[in-house]
Amino acid sequence: MIEIEKSEKHVRFENPSSMQTVFGNYDENLNLLQREYHVMITGRGGEIAVSGGNPEQTASAVQALQMLGSLADKGQQISEQTVRYVMTMIADGEAEALQSISTDGICMTVSGKVIRPKTVGQKKYVDAIQKNTIVLGIGPAGTGKTYLAVALAVRAFKAHQVQKIILTRPAVEAGEKLGFLPGDLQDKVYPYLRPLYDALFDMFGAEAFAKYMEKNIIEVAPLAYMRGRTLDDAFVILDEAQNTTSEQIKMFLTRLGNNSKMVITGDITQIDLPEKRKSGLIEAMKVLQKIDDIAIQKFTEKDVVRHKLVQDIIKAYENYYHNRERK
Repeated sequence: MIEIEKSEKHVRFENPSSMQTVFGNYDENLNLLQREYHVMITGRGGEIAVSGGNPEQTASAVQALQMLGSLADKGQQISEQTVRYVMTMIADGEAEALQSISTDGICMTVSGKVIRPKTVGQKKYVDAIQKNTIVLGIGPAGTGKTYLAVALAVRAFKAHQVQKIILTRPAVEAGEKLGFLPGDLQDKVYPYLRPLYDALFDMFGAEAFAKYMEKNIIEVAPLAYMRGRTLDDAFVILDEAQNTTSEQIKMFLTRLGNNSKMVITGDITQIDLPEKRKSGLIEAMKVLQKIDDIAIQKFTEKDVVRHKLVQDIIKAYENYYHNRERK
């Protein structure tokens, strides 16, 4: 029989509230760490003892607790997804990158929730938007591409850096049938623009949102309605850009006006265009990659902030397509 060397380590928390945040409701976060690292975690006062695993498992659990404590000190809510993200970063040898996640919030929702980047990829995305005039955010569903862009647009508007927020998506599913749908323009396109409305509701509230829409300060419209315009003093977001054609995304990019910022988001694994049409987003990534003041930020499944299964699904599909291409 091989005897496994056991070890015990201690983690000290200076902030009691951060310690409780790391523990989670009914110690659910600690229970997850114990299961994953095969250790026993006990807390007393401001100190946590980690024991029962081999030295490598114990060291990883201690590092995870330290990283989670640091995030809690910065005001992050520690959920199961946060714990799994930290464990993944440790396993990949990227734990130190977690220190780059800022304490600064982007803006606050009407319910009082502070919106801030939750992953290293999200932090790089936010920094890229702040530093560049045009940013392409490329990645899978659930990485916060659209929500964070809307949050930054709201902050820029409230700080009087821009006078208008414009959000647009290609209504690919509607196709030529859009004109035959019942109701006015807003009724016709609402199903395709719903995620953008939801984000704005969160940050402005229904009353303020309706007021700004009425005054045309906030504009949510299909991509086709951008043609022929020059967008000055605006924060412009093109969502679901993987469903644009080359002509459409070129048209959109050339709408850029003075004192404006553009964010283009998309998931190149979810293209709904007819098979013979190439995605304008994929082409734009190649064409624009070496132009100053344009940044391309790519997300991975690590940046998914939805349910853990979303990460697993994305990873499974990536492996499936990779293996299929090799055959």
